[in-house]
Amino acid sequence: MSELMHLSRSVGQSNYHLIWKPKWCHPILTGSVRRCCVAALRRAAARHGIRLLEMEVMPDHIHVFVELKPSMSVSNAFQLLKGYSSRMLFEHFPNLRRRFRTGHLWSPGKFFRSVGAVTADAIQRYIAESNRGSRQQQQLTRYPGL
Repeated sequence: MSELMHLSRSVGQSNYHLIWKPKWCHPILTGSVRRCCVAALRRAAARHGIRLLEMEVMPDHIHVFVELKPSMSVSNAFQLLKGYSSRMLFEHFPNLRRRFRTGHLWSPGKFFRSVGAVTADAIQRYIAESNRGSRQQQQLTRYPGL
């Protein structure tokens, strides 16, 4: 798991699990196409400041676990990764254009989930407990005899 990012005026974590697939779920990501896709994703990530924590390219879909800069949206990360890898695959494998005649390699759909060291349940408990604690503190300052 990645550490918290310490920036000039903020501290936080921006990790996401991203999944996408080729149009029509074609199992094209094998052999040299898979290797080219991995290289393209690594190059796109390095070029745009996306930290790849983990990646798995399956024959019909891709999983990546990334850390994004706080200024980068998840949609922007998808756009950069999918766009660059699509361009590189079409350049290196022109025969893919016959299968994907519209010029779009990737399906427009996507899956993403924010991933962090703290779960949603833990955050809800923390907020509830801090809210309870602040109410007790307010009562003590209003009614010092309590």
